[in-house]
Amino acid sequence: QNWTRGMSYCLHSESHLDAGPIYVRENGKLHMVNQGAGGVQNVTPKTRPFRLFSRGFSVELCMNREDDRARRQRTDHFIFTYTKEGNLRYSAKSLFSLVLGYISDNVDHIDSLIGFPEQIAEKLFSAAEARQKFTEPVTGLRALQKFTEAYGNLVLCSLCLRNRYLVISEKLEEIKSFRELTCLDLSCCKLGDEHELLEHLTKEALSSVKRLLLKDNALSDAGLRRMTAPVRVLKKGLENLLVLDLSCNPKITDVGIGYLLSFKKLNCLDISGTGLKDVNAVIKRIQMQIGLVHSKVPLKEFDHSNCKTEGWAEQTVLQWEQAVMEARKPQDDLRSRTAALRFYGKTHRIEDVVKCKLVEAETKASGNLQFYKEKVPNCHLPLKKEVAGSHELRNNKKRALAEQEKERTSKQKHLRLTVEDWDLLNTY
Repeated sequence: QNWTRGMSYCLHSESHLDAGPIYVRENGKLHMVNQGAGGVQNVTPKTRPFRLFSRGFSVELCMNREDDRARRQRTDHFIFTYTKEGNLRYSAKSLFSLVLGYISDNVDHIDSLIGFPEQIAEKLFSAAEARQKFTEPVTGLRALQKFTEAYGNLVLCSLCLRNRYLVISEKLEEIKSFRELTCLDLSCCKLGDEHELLEHLTKEALSSVKRLLLKDNALSDAGLRRMTAPVRVLKKGLENLLVLDLSCNPKITDVGIGYLLSFKKLNCLDISGTGLKDVNAVIKRIQMQIGLVHSKVPLKEFDHSNCKTEGWAEQTVLQWEQAVMEARKPQDDLRSRTAALRFYGKTHRIEDVVKCKLVEAETKASGNLQFYKEKVPNCHLPLKKEVAGSHELRNNKKRALAEQEKERTSKQKHLRLTVEDWDLLNTY
């Protein structure tokens, strides 16, 4: 009782302070001191609910959220549409589209696509292309190689890189990964004789090329010798070439034209704007050895409008070009400085496109040296007695010409393997 009176006295003496309920433990039990009555009551304290987060905490649920560094927009697993009344409706995406999106995000981890159905592979390529997977530096090349190894010309059968030297320099390995190309346009790229892409043309990966345009590429006789060495000696490389454009290369002389005579399947050849010394002799030599006739009219085969980029990777090449152009955009201060230098005549920089057009104009003014193969019409006229009588003579002449041709080719075989050719072949 004395302890209780002392506690109540202390509570009444400090009644001006609201200390809240006071609990006292005695004999293993918890007692609450009643301030109003001055006594002690046996109570069990009410346990407060455990709160993990504060009362103002909120959570936002996001699906398919990637790293912000990727800067790519992702759609969730639902398709939202509006009805005519303006109500918002949603439907879940199909399992095929979800799986396709997941595989396209990780396409560089695929082991192989050989034997995979082409219809599904095309959709997979389009999904990866929409996510710009092929523009990434390392993973893009690895993913592109999976498709080119399995589908060849379906990925890309024709590639036009005219005036796109920056794309070639930035995406050289990706361009080299394309297989079974039938048309390749490298006009006005200033590659030169020692470029890695020209060396790649001689390999078996591009033996399917039938149309090759190398206008205005600073080529010389040495470059043609390197490019034709596998065909001349090993019968490999560009052996299936049908159309070849070497115009606007003034360093190519009569010696370089001699290397082109190994392309026996050529149907069209353009050597306008080259550094030929004896034009008439070259025309006769081309006509006699590979059967091409000089054309007085410009041929449609050398029109740039006929060469386009075609295949699954058509949009991929455009993405490469767009990325290169965005990286090439000059800053505002550099642009104003360049404009000032041009105004005062301190710089004379000419754009590549303008220069290519000037070279084409000079070539047209200097003369047209385009060749084509004549198609011999089939004659179904009845044979006369005289024609039948001279049939044996013609056969004898053909046999004699065939024997002469064999002797000539056998001599050429011995003459082809020069020391320079062997040194050149050792580099491959």
